[in-house]
Amino acid sequence: MGPLEGILVIAIEQAVAAPFCTSRLCEAGARVIKIERKSGDFARAYDSVAGGDSSYFLWLNRNKESLVMDFKDERDAALLHNLLAQADVFVQNLGPGALERAGFGSEDLRKKYPRLITCDITGYGHNESVTKLKAYDFLVQAESGLVSISGGRKEMGRIGVSVCDISAGMNAHAGILEALIAREKSGTGAGLEVSLFGTAADWMTVPLLHFDYGGKTLSRAGLHHPSIAPYGGYQTLDNQTVIIAIQNEREWSRFCTRTLQNPELLADVRFDSNNNRVKNRTAMDEYILAVFETLTKNEVLSRLQESDIAYGSVNSVYDLSRHVALQRQTGISSQGVEIRFPARPIFHKDSNGAPREAGRVPGIGEHTENIRKEFS
Repeated sequence: MGPLEGILVIAIEQAVAAPFCTSRLCEAGARVIKIERKSGDFARAYDSVAGGDSSYFLWLNRNKESLVMDFKDERDAALLHNLLAQADVFVQNLGPGALERAGFGSEDLRKKYPRLITCDITGYGHNESVTKLKAYDFLVQAESGLVSISGGRKEMGRIGVSVCDISAGMNAHAGILEALIAREKSGTGAGLEVSLFGTAADWMTVPLLHFDYGGKTLSRAGLHHPSIAPYGGYQTLDNQTVIIAIQNEREWSRFCTRTLQNPELLADVRFDSNNNRVKNRTAMDEYILAVFETLTKNEVLSRLQESDIAYGSVNSVYDLSRHVALQRQTGISSQGVEIRFPARPIFHKDSNGAPREAGRVPGIGEHTENIRKEFS
């Protein structure tokens, strides 16, 4: 049994943020009923690479039950109320005001069902000045300033995965768990609001504080850290990129004497502190590259390991798929195809110590008839 066994979650969800949240609740043992329109969650059609399902949909919707309904219809509205009357958690990420107009606003639901925990996931919150803005992940990355500090020195870049959607789902998941614990003490539910923009703004705290209180904008640094040096990527003789990370003066000393085999650098005042190394990064990088570009990647890694310096390789997705640290689990697509994908980084194990089964993706409306019978 999972820690959330017996918890019923009703989700009117689409795309990534809300499905991410409810997928984690589902993996912990909660029963998640996913309400879809006749055409299904549009994320089903993003691609078809995962055994006929989209990669996003297989990742975030295994083990859920799919119920097709139109809550604007009188009979379906009554069914939704029957579901919510027995539910512990209600999660939704429709456009602002959509559920209020249909009579299912979170505040009203909590008055009707006092133990219910509601979670509204939006793009920018409920301020009227921003409710009409579309909240796709890339747009929020741009609006929040995240794009402006990402990429190379000469070009901005989108973060390569849907970080605003994913992190908003993570925040929603954490908030719901907190609310479930609080309900054990108070006996009443709670209303949660999570926005993609607020999540991204939280992640932008350090650059924002540098601007608001330090009077400077952190520049894009490509494969280098904007405020720590040396901390970044350097080319080797065989055109590979190795990332190194120097966090303190002890490491800088070992790096100079053992890795670069150039102890004279320790006496250079341009590099005698992190602030000075950042200020004189170009000159410092010339010394590093003068050594790294004469060695193969494996030779550089060997020296770094002997020097006890933190390092990493800039791997491709090909490399990730073969990485020794990658753990996988197997899920089943709605077409019955086994798909191996990264295992959840937090494992809930059964009494025998075995990881939980990843489960199957539901077809559109697969559970509609049974759910209608159960909750009518």
